[in-house]
Amino acid sequence: MIKHLPNHLFRLTDREATLSGEIRAGFATFMVMAYIIFVNPSILGGVVDSTNAVLHPSAILSLTCLAAGVLTIIMGLYANYPFALAPGMGLNALVAFQLVGQMGLTWVQAMTVVFIEGVIILVLVLTHFREAMMDAIPMSLKKSIGAGIGLFLAMIGGVNGGIIVNTTGTPLALGDLTQLSVITFLIGLLLTVWLLSRRIKSALLLGIGATTVLAIILNLIVADGTAFNGAAQIPTEFIGLPQGIFGADAIFGRLDLGLFAKLGLLSAALAVFSLLLTDFFDTMGTVVGLGEEGKFLAKDGKLPGINRVLLVDSVGAAFGGFANVSSNTTYIESAAGIAEGGRTGLTAVVTGILFLLCMFFSPLANIIPPAATAPALILVGFLMMSTLRDIPWKNYEEGIPAFLTLFFMPLTYSITNGIGAGIIAYTALKLLSGKFQEIHWLLIVASVAFIVYFAFPI
Repeated sequence: MIKHLPNHLFRLTDREATLSGEIRAGFATFMVMAYIIFVNPSILGGVVDSTNAVLHPSAILSLTCLAAGVLTIIMGLYANYPFALAPGMGLNALVAFQLVGQMGLTWVQAMTVVFIEGVIILVLVLTHFREAMMDAIPMSLKKSIGAGIGLFLAMIGGVNGGIIVNTTGTPLALGDLTQLSVITFLIGLLLTVWLLSRRIKSALLLGIGATTVLAIILNLIVADGTAFNGAAQIPTEFIGLPQGIFGADAIFGRLDLGLFAKLGLLSAALAVFSLLLTDFFDTMGTVVGLGEEGKFLAKDGKLPGINRVLLVDSVGAAFGGFANVSSNTTYIESAAGIAEGGRTGLTAVVTGILFLLCMFFSPLANIIPPAATAPALILVGFLMMSTLRDIPWKNYEEGIPAFLTLFFMPLTYSITNGIGAGIIAYTALKLLSGKFQEIHWLLIVASVAFIVYFAFPI
């Protein structure tokens, strides 16, 4: 009975899958996603909120693993697809640099925005309204939003790596290339680029690990352990109890609705809306892409049981806010497991278990310097650029809004600004051209909301 349980639960035979192949695929997906375990703490732990509070990297590492593990296992058991979830790149940057850094929310209030956004998406999925929202946004903007987030992540990586700085003479400038941390970053970037070009599936994770080792060696030999702001030290321990879940310093499950009083109803609603839009596009594009990779799509191009996938993904957004690690979303890196032969939810279950085991490696979060995770951020940005080839640049009504989205996101350090500029430009150009039938009414509503947002800044 037990021997046949995996086949019964996951229909291995129906999907032409094997137990060993699914386990191998689960490991493959984990290896290419594991960089988020260290990158998420570097993003969320690098910003001080309006109360001078900061999220402790060890707690974020543990909770990142907890959320990714639980949600990925649920995806495998409920949706029976080899799709894994983790805190979304770009979504975490929006929370850190916009909600906390620009809007002045506390960390708990910002994560409450994430929780509310997740609940809204859940309702939209249950009412089958999510597809209607997706249809309202033109494909050119969807593609440019994904690429714009990639540029934004690359910008963050450049700042964290020390090669992008602001000066009194210019808004942006090249950093001091003689600094030890910058040299370490450049070597790490070159190494990670080489690993990625060799199609090594765990290139980003290996790059983070190798650059951290290099930083520790240089810190001891060149700087007597005084560089990298306390990071890049020889670890005294590798394993510890998960942080941030229990005890007086726990952040898991903390919410604060005071954000509505602090921002006002309109600004708070726009904060939720911008996060919701970003989450929407990331998930829908990822799910379709993974469906194509695994040949799961039906003849009409739809993924069978997509509502189950979207339901788990929406729960992931809410759970990520509840866990204070940002919105969790389906990862395109799941394609690595699919390429290894993963065809069922058993692949996701294996990946989820591996994430849960990593909860006990929280001490490592304090060792890894920003110079080690910055190359991964830049290269994730590079990988997100591929969508630009699908934008009809010669059609100015499509190309100019897409360009403005790309332009404003990194240079104003705001994903929302980029989305707003693109939506307003697209709507205005279509209206001025008299192409009213090409504009969904939801797009007009969104444009009006963003005009108010820009006219009355927070």
